[in-house]
Formats: sequence, structure tokens, C-alpha cells
Amino acid sequence: MTSVLVVGGGIGGLWAAVRAADAGAGVELVTKTELAETNTRYAQGGIAAALFPDDSAERHLADTLAAGAGLADPEAVRVLCDEGPARVRDLIRFGVAFDRGESGLSRGLEAAHSRARIVHAGGDATGAAIEAALVDTVRRRAVRIDERTMLVDLLVEPGDDGRPAVVGARLLDEHGALVERRADAVVLATGGSGCLYRHTTNPDVATGDGVAAAWRAGAAVADLEFTQFHPTALAAPGTPLISEAVRGEGAVLRDAAGARFMADVHADAELAPRDVVARAVWRRMTEQGGEPVRLDATALGAAFLAERFPGLDRVVREAGFDWAREPVPVTPAAHYAMGGIVTDLDGRSSLRGLYAVGECARTGVHGANRLASNSLLEAAVFGERAARAITGGGASQSASPSPSAAPAARRADAASNGAPSERSDDSIGRRGGVADGDGSGTGSGERTRLAGAPVERTALQELMWRRVGLERDVRGLAEASALLDAWDAPAPVDRRRAEDRNLLDLARLTVAAALARRASIGAHFRTDDPRAATTADRTRTTTPDLEEAA
Repeated sequence: MTSVLVVGGGIGGLWAAVRAADAGAGVELVTKTELAETNTRYAQGGIAAALFPDDSAERHLADTLAAGAGLADPEAVRVLCDEGPARVRDLIRFGVAFDRGESGLSRGLEAAHSRARIVHAGGDATGAAIEAALVDTVRRRAVRIDERTMLVDLLVEPGDDGRPAVVGARLLDEHGALVERRADAVVLATGGSGCLYRHTTNPDVATGDGVAAAWRAGAAVADLEFTQFHPTALAAPGTPLISEAVRGEGAVLRDAAGARFMADVHADAELAPRDVVARAVWRRMTEQGGEPVRLDATALGAAFLAERFPGLDRVVREAGFDWAREPVPVTPAAHYAMGGIVTDLDGRSSLRGLYAVGECARTGVHGANRLASNSLLEAAVFGERAARAITGGGASQSASPSPSAAPAARRADAASNGAPSERSDDSIGRRGGVADGDGSGTGSGERTRLAGAPVERTALQELMWRRVGLERDVRGLAEASALLDAWDAPAPVDRRRAEDRNLLDLARLTVAAALARRASIGAHFRTDDPRAATTADRTRTTTPDLEEAA
């Protein structure tokens, strides 16, 4: 019987675990906290698929490629859009009660979609509904579930052909003990890395554990420079996300003077691609001395807001705002990582035995900018494919980076082997406690450690927000690189220190990738790119001071 270790309890991990168990595999599922505490649970906007007569997979594909700014992999996007409707129907069979109207499934419109194709559950509680249904489904399967168990490193050994292969993982269990689990296949579904930044919509589990562990083991990673910042997080403690669907229903953005400004930025105004809206909000905040802009949903009315967005209505009111009567303050916040572990169309990484699904994977679907509500769909589609590949439905080769991923993958490989990378300031620098990418999977890069100050998470997050955030330039990135190189990674003896080690690894890799990509594209915006004023949006051409905007 094939043994499968799944790390992560969001939609991608749960889907892969259920499908692998259904195919007869022995499955163990580990999650860092309680099973339901994932990014999936907090997804408000919905899930996109061509389910309706006036829509098609071709239209969905075209919208996704356009959002990806030329860097999305058309073959991967084709898989997503062709197979997406079947996965949504699977979710219905798993018990997700999507919202319905008199004529059937209800649907909404979100930014950069040419058709209203986003389905929701519970108004703004789509992720919670999906998570609850899949948790219930996995608990009814023969799956071993270990909660409060964190990935530390991957176990890598030579395969029959002498090439490195992943054979399991080293974990911190709920008692703080270091344990090993061996498996024929390891599926990483550890989510994103929003905790790299001062402001994020992600829960505190989003520390990039899977991507960092895969890189230390020698797996190819790519596109780490592309972080999507959601334009509208409530400017209140916890920066809770205010779904794009609110703007899809007619809410608008206003500056401190009450003027609507997005119509002067982009033809699609508030429904422009997320990176355009987020930068416009950032710049207007800079002009206002850091004061948040306002999201004005007053025209929608109290009854509609409470019915369509019940969870958001509660969150906003608990924060002290009556959004039916007054515009509410919003700020951009780190929301989604487009890059990650390079995979093929069946979730295979460049290391044999290692698969990745969901936000930690770089499938090629998102390119330089994710289309709204494609993330849940991606996790379901490629979670399905990974389970089939592991249990006999696909070939057994490891992934090769796609053409658009290859340069970034080579950069990561160069950095992990201590060689000069394709970046403007030569190399990724010192990596205290970071493995050299030799396939050991044990964090064996201690020989590269130089004494330095221990990394402090809040300082790292503030640095990333100011210098590696919505807008970047070589001066700020070089400053970030130097400071990150001076910090020392802690030994991963408990959850907090293991997370800090991962965040430091990912911060260094992100800065290296951002330095190497000198041109602005999608969510990666270089103010020192001469084309920056015309490539992405019609905003003012002066460069805001990052410290002032922070």
C-alpha cells in the first residue's frame, strides 16, 4: 500500500488526503494547529469556475492569462479552467452548500473577470464552508490526523538511481518532540507566507513552512518576487480582509477628501486588477501622509450588506464602524503568494517523492498576478491531480520547471548552492542556519553560518513591508538584503523559532528574486524601472517615499 504524508489542512491538503485515501493509500495528515485553522477558512470572495451558460472555459482562461501579465503557463491555466467546473461539482457532493437563487446557483462578479462566475457559500463565508465540508469528509476516511504538529524539514535520501528523493519529514509534534515520519510520497499543502509582512490578511500560521523546507531540501522554487497585496483590508487590529466582492457589488474607494480616485487610474476603476488597485491605494495613502483611504459601501444599504456579507458585517461593526452609514478605512495587506515550489501539472516537484498543492505550489496558473477567486479552484484541481499521480493515475517522473519558471528556479538553485545568482548585487549572501540545497533536507548549511544578531520577527516584517512591499527599487532591496544577511536564524527547537527560521529563509529568497527581476510586471513593481509609469496602470509617475507610506 502506498503511504502518503500530507502536510497542511486547507483545501489542497484535505482534497489530496481524501482522494488518496479513496484510492487505497495509507494517509497521514499533519497540521500546525487545529485542523480547520488555515487560509482556506478565511477565504471570503468565493471560487471561480465556468459553470453558467453565458460563460466558458475559454473565457475563464483568457481572463486568467490576462491577469497573469504574460507569465502564466497556458497549459496549466487550461487544466485549471477545463477541470474547474467538475471540482466545484465535487465540492457540492462533499456537502458545500453554495448560495442559490430562484434560478439555481447564485454568482458574483469580481475584478478582472469578464463574466460573473464566482460562486459563494454563506455570502462571504465560502472558505469556511469548504473547510468545514472537507474536514468532515476527511474525518470519515481512514486518515490518521495529527494536529498541532509542524513541519521542520524534509527527509532526503539517494534513490535507486543515486538522485535525491524525499522519503518523509521531520516534525515537531504537539508535545514539542522532534519526530520523523517516512512515506512513499510527501504532499506539501502548507499555504502562503503573508506573515513576512507587517500587514497581512493571513492567519498567523502562514509562515511559508513548506516552501522554505522544500528549498532547504534542494527543490526548485520560482516566482517568489510575486506577492499579491489585497487592496482593502480593514485598517483595524488584525487587518481583516474586506472581500473584493464588496467592490463587485458597487462599493467605491475614496480619498481623505471624499473624492473617488480609481476612475482616474484604470478603465475598470475599482474592479481593475488587484495589483493596480493596491498600488493606487498605497500611493493615495502616501499623498495623505499615511492616512488610510475609505471604502464606501453606503449605497448598498444596511439590509443588503447584512444579508450578502454577514461575516464582514459583523467584523466591521465589531471594529466600531457602521459601514452602511459611513465609509470605512482600508489599507493594502499581503494576501497571496503567487510563487512557491515548482510543480508539473500533477503537483510533482523537482525532487522525486515530493508534491506540492495550493498556495505553496508554483503551478504556473497565476503568473505575475493571481486572478480573483482562482486560488481555491487551483488547490482543488491540482490536489485532485496530485492524488491521482501518487496512487497510480500519472507518470512517476519529477517536475521540470516550465520555461517561464526556469530562470527563477535557477536563481534559487544558485543561491542554495552558494553560487552567484542572476541578481544585481551578486549573491544571496550569508544564510545562517539555512541548508545549502544539497538535498540533505536537514538544515545542514551550518558551515555557512556567520555570527550575527538573532532575527526578530517584527523587525523582519517591518523591513519587508517598507522595502519589499507594493513598490520596490534597487536601493531599498539592497538595504533589505544587507539587513537580512546580518540576521541569524534560530535553531528550530519550537514552533516560534522554526517559523522565524522559515521567514528569514523566505525573506532572503524573496529579496534575491526581486533584485533579479529588474522590470516591473504584475504584482512586482520596480519604481526604478524606466517603464514603471506606463507598464501597469495610469497613476502618477513620482516615486513615493516608502518610509513615509509605512
